[in-house]
Amino acid sequence: MEDDAPVIYGLEFQARALTPQTAETDAIRFLVGTQSLRYDNQIHIIDFDDENNIINKNVLLHQVGEIWHISTSPADKGVLATCYNKTSDTKVMTCAAVWRMPKELESGSHESPDDSSSNTQTLELLCHLDNTAHGNMACVMWEPMGDGKKIISLADNNILMWDLQESSDKAVLSSSAALEGKGQLKFTSGRWSPHHNCTQIATANDTTVRGWDTRSMRQIYCIENAHGQLVRDLDFNPNKQYYLASCGDDCKVKFWDTRNVTEPVKTLEEHSHWVWNVRYNHSHDQLILTGSSDSRVILSNMVSISSEPFGHMVDDDELSDQEDQHQEEKIKEPLQDSVIATYEEHEDSVYAVEWSSADPWLFASLSYDGRLVINRVPRALKYHILL
Repeated sequence: MEDDAPVIYGLEFQARALTPQTAETDAIRFLVGTQSLRYDNQIHIIDFDDENNIINKNVLLHQVGEIWHISTSPADKGVLATCYNKTSDTKVMTCAAVWRMPKELESGSHESPDDSSSNTQTLELLCHLDNTAHGNMACVMWEPMGDGKKIISLADNNILMWDLQESSDKAVLSSSAALEGKGQLKFTSGRWSPHHNCTQIATANDTTVRGWDTRSMRQIYCIENAHGQLVRDLDFNPNKQYYLASCGDDCKVKFWDTRNVTEPVKTLEEHSHWVWNVRYNHSHDQLILTGSSDSRVILSNMVSISSEPFGHMVDDDELSDQEDQHQEEKIKEPLQDSVIATYEEHEDSVYAVEWSSADPWLFASLSYDGRLVINRVPRALKYHILL
């Protein structure tokens, strides 16, 4: 049964951290981290059974504090990292740690857990990313194509590159760089590029987007005033190596060619409040997801700047002369960019949107009130892209 209707799951706590389980490419699985001041925080492992349109969940205790950011190893299904708040001596610090989930929960299963047996399990701490000297952690990024042993964390104005040891129970700081300039400089987010042999990352601080070479830890490009207000999130086009998307508090989503950063290639102005998140589809890079404090999720078709701006090319042998001429005319005309759908199942700020790692047509969105919504790309569009 393939239905375009959304599937909604409600957590009893507030939440803002969401990630797909990157290494899981068979089952549809997302992880959600909670933000509760009164109770132990949790990571909800959400398995979506798309045949029956139901969600199965397992809950892991995350007893160290409220979860601000969560990311999963690209190589090991059982390993994840969180950034969380810790209060010590009336001071709140945002720390980061690497964890392992219980063996039996590592891969996505479609077994419905009996309600009676939904006893909560705990995460095993592998190591802390020690940031005592570097400030508050904003996010942790895994090397996209790597073996899960290289991670970068952003702490205040520092970029920290860590090597995880064989069993991931120790993190060694291998290199770092600091953002220099006037004022209190702080990174808000970053993304590791899947291109250039994974030697580049992009970071956001205030209204600026910067590119860095991870080998020299030097800045390679800088987009000053990328947005009129704070930049919230970044994402690289998985199929076009110089293309980067950014979004921010000026309600805009912008697309950049990092070889020429004077002007954005395209700007989307569909949201009416801060845009928290932008995500390229991993397989079809014309599909862009954004989530905002206007409580909406917008799916856009940015085909003119995608890796297939003219649609799929057709083999000449398959066309008659008349069709051939028609095809040539069509090829000269790039397809039009458009908003495909606006999703309004949330009643609170949407802090995270993510595509599934297993199904390119499926995505999840999370709002602050703990509502997780799973949606599909409309069927008509899916077939239009595929056929």
